[in-house]
Amino acid sequence: MNPQADILLTDVDGIPALFAHAAGPLRAGLVFRVGAADETLARTGVTHLVEHLALHRQGLAAHDYNGTTKDAFTHFYTEGSEAEVVAYLQGVCASLADLPMERLETEKEILRTEESRRDRPQLPLWRYGAQGYGLPSYPEWGVARLSPDDVRHWTQSWFTQGNAVLWVAGERIPDGLSLKLPPGERRPLPAVTSALPVTPAYFSGGKGGVLLDAVVADTAAARLYAGVLERALTRALRQEGGYSYTTAADYASRRDGHALVAAFADALPDRQDAVLGGFVDVLAALQAGRIEDSDLEAVRNRADTALTAPDAAVRRLAGAAEDLLAGRPPVPLEQQRAELRAVTGEHVHAVAVEAAGTALMQVPAGHSADWAGYTAAPTTSPYTVTGRRFTARDDNNCALVIGAEGVSFVGRERDGTESVATVLHRACAAVLSWPDGGRRLIGTDGLTVDVEPERYGIDARTMATLDAALPPTAVVPQPPRERRPFTPGQPPHPHAHPAAPRHRTTGQTVALVLWGILAVLLAFVALSVTVARSEFGPGEWVVMMVILWGITALCAWPAIGILRRTRRP
Repeated sequence: MNPQADILLTDVDGIPALFAHAAGPLRAGLVFRVGAADETLARTGVTHLVEHLALHRQGLAAHDYNGTTKDAFTHFYTEGSEAEVVAYLQGVCASLADLPMERLETEKEILRTEESRRDRPQLPLWRYGAQGYGLPSYPEWGVARLSPDDVRHWTQSWFTQGNAVLWVAGERIPDGLSLKLPPGERRPLPAVTSALPVTPAYFSGGKGGVLLDAVVADTAAARLYAGVLERALTRALRQEGGYSYTTAADYASRRDGHALVAAFADALPDRQDAVLGGFVDVLAALQAGRIEDSDLEAVRNRADTALTAPDAAVRRLAGAAEDLLAGRPPVPLEQQRAELRAVTGEHVHAVAVEAAGTALMQVPAGHSADWAGYTAAPTTSPYTVTGRRFTARDDNNCALVIGAEGVSFVGRERDGTESVATVLHRACAAVLSWPDGGRRLIGTDGLTVDVEPERYGIDARTMATLDAALPPTAVVPQPPRERRPFTPGQPPHPHAHPAAPRHRTTGQTVALVLWGILAVLLAFVALSVTVARSEFGPGEWVVMMVILWGITALCAWPAIGILRRTRRP
C-alpha cells in the first residue's frame, strides 16, 4: 500500500461509501447517524438495544465483528474474508429490516448486565444536563419498558439508507455487495444543550482525581494542544512532583465544528491538594503562552507519523464516515499534514485561552476551584413554583411546593437561607415512578426533586393531579423498593438537593457537652446510691433511686435530641 494513498468516495446501493486500499484481510463498517444523544432520558438505551438485536443472527462467527453505540453514531464493523464481510454487512441490513423480537427480553437482560459493570462519566451531565449529549451519564432507564413496536419504530426512523455510510479497507469493494436498507433522510446532529450558565465551572465528587473537559474549535491546533497538555501534566505531576501515576489528555471531535479536549490526573487522598494545584498551574502556564517548543514538535511529529503510517488511511475511515454523516467531506491527507505543519506556538496558546473559557472541572470531594477562577456549577434553581406547600413530617426545614407549572423542593440551610430545586412539567426529562407512590422528577437541567407522599403528607388528589400534569412519555416505572418511612431516596447525581443538611452549630455543641457532663455526673451519683442500698432504709432507698435516675434521664434527653437532629459538618 502507498502510505500517501487517500480515502476515495463512492457509493454502494445509493449509500455513500469510503474506500482505502489496504493489504491483509478485508475490513469494513456500516455507520449510522444515530446514538444515545438522540434519545430522551425516559427512552435511553433504545439505540443500544437495536445494535444488539441486529447482531444476534451473526452467531458465533469465525471472523471478527462487533457493534458500538456512541453519543451520535452507531457502528457495525467486521474483518475477514470477502465472503465473510459481505455476509456480515448484508446480514446486519437484513436484521435491521426484521429484528429478532423473540430475543427482545433476553437482550434487555444482557444490556442490564453490561450496564452493571459500566462506570458512567459525570462531566456530560454537568455540562449538557439530562438531555442530548448529557444522557451517557445516566442509566439506560428506557430499555425495560420498550415494546417491539417501540424498537421497530426507532429502527425504521434512524437506521435508513439516507442515514448511513459504508467504509471498506482492502484491495477493492467486494463485487455483489448489496445493502438493502429502508429509505430515509440524513439526520442532523443532536442539539447541543447547556446546564452551565457560566464557564469556566467546577463541581466536586468522583474518586479523588481531577478531571476537566473544554469545548474548542475542531482544528489541527486544538488536536496538538491536547497532546501538549498531556505532556505538560505528565512532566509536572508525575515526573517532577511525583503526585500522580496516571496523567492523560484526549481529543474527541463532536463533528459539528467543535471538539472536546479532556484531561485527567489521579491522586491519592493525601495528595489531592497538590494534584489540584499542580493541574491548575499547568493550565495557567499554557494560558499564559508558556508553550514548550519541544512539546509542540514532539506532538506534531507523532501526529504526522500517525497520518503517514501504512495503516493510516484505514484507521481514519470510521472517523471519516462520521464526518460525512455530519455533512463534512473527507479532508485530503496532504491538507491534514499541511495544517499540522502550519500550527505554531501562538496557535496552541490561542486554543489554551479558548479552552480556559469553556472549561468544566471535576475536583475531589471536599475541594473547590473558586480560588482558581472557576464558578461552582449550579445545584439549585433560581425560583420556586407557585402552589400548595407541604412541609416534611420529619423535618420542618424541608418542604415541597406543588403547583400548576411544576414542583419545587425548598430546604432551609443552617444560615437561614433557602435552597431550591425546581422541575417544571414542560422541562421534565424523566419521572421515576415507584409502586408505593414515590416519584423522582428529573429536569432537563439535571436537577431532581423527590416527591414522597408519606413524608410530606401529600393527599391522593394532589398526587393524581401531579401525575396527570407530567408528560406520559417521561414516566419510567420502577420496581418495588425497601425504605424507611419518610426517608427520601438518594439522588441519582450530585445536582439533586433532596434535603438541606442540618449541621451542628457551636451553641448546640456547647449545650450537648454541658448536658452530657451533667447527665454523666448524675448517673454516677445514682449508681452509687444503687450500689449502697444497705446504708438506707427500704422506703428511703426507693425514693432516692426514683428521684436520681429520673433527674439523670431528664438531663440526658436534651443531649440525645441534639444528636438526633444534627450532624457534624
